Amino acid sequence: MFKGKNYEITQKNIFGHELVGLEVEVIESTDKNKKGMKGIVVDETKNVLTIEAGKQEKKVPKKEAVFEFALGSEKARVDGEKICFRPEDRIKIFWRSF
Repeated sequence: MFKGKNYEITQKNIFGHELVGLEVEVIESTDKNKKGMKGIVVDETKNVLTIEAGKQEKKVPKKEAVFEFALGSEKARVDGEKICFRPEDRIKIFWRSF
């Protein structure tokens, strides 16, 4: 669980939160060069996560990867196909389902 001042990100509600700023690791990918990449999410579009790995920014297509986000002491594994929405649409869809 990752707690902020007015919010809490957990494995169950990660789809309804901003991913920018979270630590991430690419667990699986169809591109062997991207598998195992670790860093901080610095940008998100409908189809791509941009990860700052070291001093470089690398773009990882969501559809071809499985991501693991660090939420404090917990980890949340997310199939990239499930988050292939514009960030603002993904968040709306998630919170409307409640």
